[in-house]
Amino acid sequence: MKDIIKPIAVLASICLVVTALLAYINSVTSPIIAAANEQAAAEARQAVLQEADSFEKIDDALLPEGVEEAYYAANGTGYVFKLAAKGYGGTIELMCGIHEDGTIENIQTLEHSETSGIGSKVVDNKSGYSQNYVGKTADDYETVDGVTGATISSKAYKSAVEAAFEAYMAVIGGAVE
Repeated sequence: MKDIIKPIAVLASICLVVTALLAYINSVTSPIIAAANEQAAAEARQAVLQEADSFEKIDDALLPEGVEEAYYAANGTGYVFKLAAKGYGGTIELMCGIHEDGTIENIQTLEHSETSGIGSKVVDNKSGYSQNYVGKTADDYETVDGVTGATISSKAYKSAVEAAFEAYMAVIGGAVE
């Protein structure tokens, strides 16, 4: 009996110590990670709507499905939408800047897990696919062709842009506060 209890007690002690260490490390790193994520999001907002001086968050109740967050530029130059769409490899997260006149200034990918070399042609910021949407409006964004071999990723990207235009129409039609 002693041979069974001693190893169990040692193992349980090790588990408790490791769990306590992990909890401590998580409590120390969580605020740092959250601050880094917020900084990256602020930089992405500025990158997709460069003329904006600062951003004010828009009430989430106005936002359609697929739009996680929305901001308007305090100087009135436009709106920025954080978007999520289901791609081939998982969720694609984008940041889309729309000028006050309803044209897209820029789109930037925040995160994706699309297939490297195929779906990534759509979502990789260096691929240039997002530039096909620059200057497009709600009336003509659908004219952008998808990437051959990445149909699902292309459709997800386009649906995210559609959600951005739906959010744009909702916020210009509603009171922005």
